[in-house]
Amino acid sequence: MHVIVRGFDIHKAYLDPTQQVGLVDDIRRVAEAAPMFSPETPYGKPMSVRMTSAGAVGWYADHSGYRYVPKHPNGVDWPPIPDAVLELWHDMTGLERAPDCCLINYYGEGARMGMHQDKDEADFKWPVLSVSLGDAGLFRIGNTTRGGKTESLWLESGDVVLMGDEARLTYHGVDRIRFRSSSLLPKGGRINLTCRVVF
Repeated sequence: MHVIVRGFDIHKAYLDPTQQVGLVDDIRRVAEAAPMFSPETPYGKPMSVRMTSAGAVGWYADHSGYRYVPKHPNGVDWPPIPDAVLELWHDMTGLERAPDCCLINYYGEGARMGMHQDKDEADFKWPVLSVSLGDAGLFRIGNTTRGGKTESLWLESGDVVLMGDEARLTYHGVDRIRFRSSSLLPKGGRINLTCRVVF
């Protein structure tokens, strides 16, 4: 099923179970090379998600702000973006240009992501591709400014969302996950991949 909500191009069940398992295996290899960590916001509060990245740069946050950095906090290079993720990016976007970063967020029980814009990139003409794996997450879509009415829908394992054009700078977040609603991850939780053109 394909739906558009406030410009967010949502492809339900786009990835079959075999593809989902393959992506989780790819993510495990990335996390072995660049371990998951819990960044702090500029306000000194730790984020409830754990994260890592693949690609030329990775996303990072601390008291200095939000930004992309060339190395993992432990000093190693970020591993390359897995081929299956790049293939999905090209299929969904139709672009020859590859993403510079694949941010990997892990939501455990009780984790959430506040309403935010993806605006640390140099040029907002490029879309952001989002992939959901594991437990369902309640995705909330707002407006291009804070406040106002919002809409929510559950993103489930295998759903893929393309955020471009009017949706590119729309506030969005994940209010909660439905812990253990999926059997994809043995210990439960949700993985979200976002591919971004940074430079």
